[in-house]
Amino acid sequence: MQLTRFPVAGMAALALTTGALMTACGGAPDAGLAAGTKSVRMGAVADTFGLTEDANFYTIDTGAGLVLKIRRLDNGVSTQSAGDIASMVYNGVQYQDQSRGSQVNSGFDYLYTGVSAVNVAATTVGADVVKVTVTAGNLTHYYIVKRGVNNVYMGTYFTTEPNTLGLARFILRIPISALPNGPVPSDLRGTTSTVESGDVFGLPNGETRSKHYSNMRLKDWQYIGATNNAGGVGMWVVRDNNEGNSGGPFYRSLLNQGTSTNQEITYIVNYGEAQTEALRTSILNQYTLVFNNGGVPDAGDTSFLGSLGLTGYVGAAGRGRVAGVGLSGMDPAYEYTVGFANGTAQYWARADAGTGHFDSTGMLPGTYTLKVYKNEYVVATQNVTVSAGGTVALNTIDVAAGDPSKAVAQWRIGDWDGTPTEFINGAKLTTMHPSDVRMASWVPPDYTVGTSAAATGFPAYQWKDVNGTLTVRFKLKQSEIANYQLRLGITAAYAGGRPKPQINGWIPANPAASTQPSTRTLTVGTYRGNNTLYTFNVPASELVVGDNVLTLTAISGSSGVKYLSPGYAWDAVDFIKQP
Repeated sequence: MQLTRFPVAGMAALALTTGALMTACGGAPDAGLAAGTKSVRMGAVADTFGLTEDANFYTIDTGAGLVLKIRRLDNGVSTQSAGDIASMVYNGVQYQDQSRGSQVNSGFDYLYTGVSAVNVAATTVGADVVKVTVTAGNLTHYYIVKRGVNNVYMGTYFTTEPNTLGLARFILRIPISALPNGPVPSDLRGTTSTVESGDVFGLPNGETRSKHYSNMRLKDWQYIGATNNAGGVGMWVVRDNNEGNSGGPFYRSLLNQGTSTNQEITYIVNYGEAQTEALRTSILNQYTLVFNNGGVPDAGDTSFLGSLGLTGYVGAAGRGRVAGVGLSGMDPAYEYTVGFANGTAQYWARADAGTGHFDSTGMLPGTYTLKVYKNEYVVATQNVTVSAGGTVALNTIDVAAGDPSKAVAQWRIGDWDGTPTEFINGAKLTTMHPSDVRMASWVPPDYTVGTSAAATGFPAYQWKDVNGTLTVRFKLKQSEIANYQLRLGITAAYAGGRPKPQINGWIPANPAASTQPSTRTLTVGTYRGNNTLYTFNVPASELVVGDNVLTLTAISGSSGVKYLSPGYAWDAVDFIKQP
């Protein structure tokens, strides 16, 4: 078929119909040739840069080794949609599954109920940039390519959440033979059984695998991706500041899935599973697909995107900053993070380990709730208002008053840090199913204060149908008999699960269920829900000199089987004198 190559500048925008949703962003990396660089700049073939079109595709050549095809029309195939990436040929090798598209959700024509129309338009901007715009319902997605750079800069903007799936994510579908090396916990190859809900699978040796176990805390990663066996090619998605996502700096969600056919690199714009906040809309989510030699990817300077007329783009001049002098009362054993959130955007900044100084830049104007986290536990909260071009300077924030660890405890099991990682199986919670053969028993012997240790004597999770009653034994001297407060902390709960205590013959009223995500959490690689602290005042008359027995029972009005029964993740348990 005859192809028409548009001149580098001045091409008229071409429009058609289709459907899809997703995002990416980035910038130009190191100089060099196509092989052996990060994101390749102009090389000897840079004069091939340009945009062509035929009846089915827009074809974009970076001039540096990457040729990209965007589907223009709905071809009637359920796994392909207008607006999809239909081909990614890098240095002569096809990195796109030819039976499926790389796309937002399940395709642009299936984002909104009753909306199948998709419009795809492509144009050159100046001499060095090609912009493809995909619109479907209330969503706009951009693919942007720059001359001589093997990056695909993406942006996704929507005024209402895509409602067919209730989420927004961009999935790259790459033949597994071309890019086999992704995260091991989400590599399904070799699995032979279904463990849970059609998305957790088992290997013959008892290990488990799932797309969910590719998760990381949002603040801990800047890029995701995979490489080939030869080690000479890597494909990555480099994120922006993730201001349009929800869930905060510690949110975890799937990032990858390796199957017998595809390496699926999944960039989450926003996601409902284990979600603690409302999903954000009306913000341009930016991320960048980077092709390189398998080394650390670099999206480079993306400020040129500001000249392309992208819906929702806000440049540096339209943003503000919050700078804090420091934090007082920090525990040197923990990292502190300062988070900001409102209905429009979210941000976070690391606090200096010595002084607690923090600096959050590039924030959209508005009033935010500022939260200071000791690891993942909120120890201080206040409001702050950010204006475009301005800097808000904050005085030292005290974090001791909000830290439960500052209270002197008769005894304490675990740490008040908003995580269960110090308990039995704590290091394995996010990368395997609770039934995995590598997990230690969830049913430990009775915990004896002064002898037992949290890491070997107390489980990270408790379920109604697995380890429904835990026993803690502690001794008191005559001089220690007093009115106490029992504090029980959890980080997440499933199906209304919560702990009910009993000490000797003392039994309090049932505690209320906490507010938590309605989806699975504990079995899909996350303990991150809403931290909840239950307090119970225990009268001195119910305590005895010598041996005392605390039982902790998982209760709920709901039921379930095994690891899908009501349950929760522990943060800490302690016994303090009543304030």
